Amino acid sequence: MPPEVLDAPLAGSAKAPDRAQSRAQAARRRKLLVNTARVLLLVVVLGLWEALSRAKVIDPFNFSMPSRIWEQISAWVMHGTALGSLGEQVWYTLYEALLGWLVGVIAGVLLGIALGRIGLLAEVLGPYIKVLNSIPRIVLAPIFLIWFGLGPSSKIASAVVLVFFPVFFNAFQGAREVDRNLVANARILGASDRRVTLQVVIPSATSWIFTSLHVSFGFALIGAIVGEYIGATKGIGLLVAQSQNTFNAAGVYAAMVILAVVALAAEGLLTFAERRIFRWKPAGPDS
Repeated sequence: MPPEVLDAPLAGSAKAPDRAQSRAQAARRRKLLVNTARVLLLVVVLGLWEALSRAKVIDPFNFSMPSRIWEQISAWVMHGTALGSLGEQVWYTLYEALLGWLVGVIAGVLLGIALGRIGLLAEVLGPYIKVLNSIPRIVLAPIFLIWFGLGPSSKIASAVVLVFFPVFFNAFQGAREVDRNLVANARILGASDRRVTLQVVIPSATSWIFTSLHVSFGFALIGAIVGEYIGATKGIGLLVAQSQNTFNAAGVYAAMVILAVVALAAEGLLTFAERRIFRWKPAGPDS
């Protein structure tokens, strides 16, 4: 047999690492390009905003400007707010949002899986859940304020009702979309309803549930902020309300920036946890 025929498989196998390395380099270049474009877009928007405000093309009193917003954040960090230290306000809002998020997620997952698995329960409770879902949840914040007072309980309740429904519907759909062959095979092997739910349905619905978690934490922050805005003793929402009452546009924007940082940090933690849990899944095009 000619030697070049013997060497052909080795040559083909040697090309595989080269292709993998080329794809990795292309992915790194694309990620660098995307991150650079994001930074440039932010710089352009902030620079244009600052320039138009200083030129009085837009009213700096009503729209403020990035430099004033940065000065407001720096003043809060260095000297605190009228309500106390900035860290205390952030933690107060984060505590309300986190607790409301946890309660809403647990309730949504449990009820969603239960209704997805038990048809009779879904038929009985389905109309009531649809009615409750049709109510604008934000309007419940004043009711919770009357029920639970100015403390954190009313804000936690607002966060819970905002988080519950997206998590519930995703868990419900995830339980309904389980591969019927997996369920049938589990039953053939003698698995009980409890084991089918714990070992087949819940793992299959996990990706659906995680999808809702990314959105629901933002809803939890909204619930806490709206509750604080209506009535509270401390928190970022109260900072927004005080800044609005004193016509301090920079203070309103500064509070929004702080909330955005908190939300992005939470999104990063959720993404990290999701990647650790779903390491077996193939990476998407944007990974």
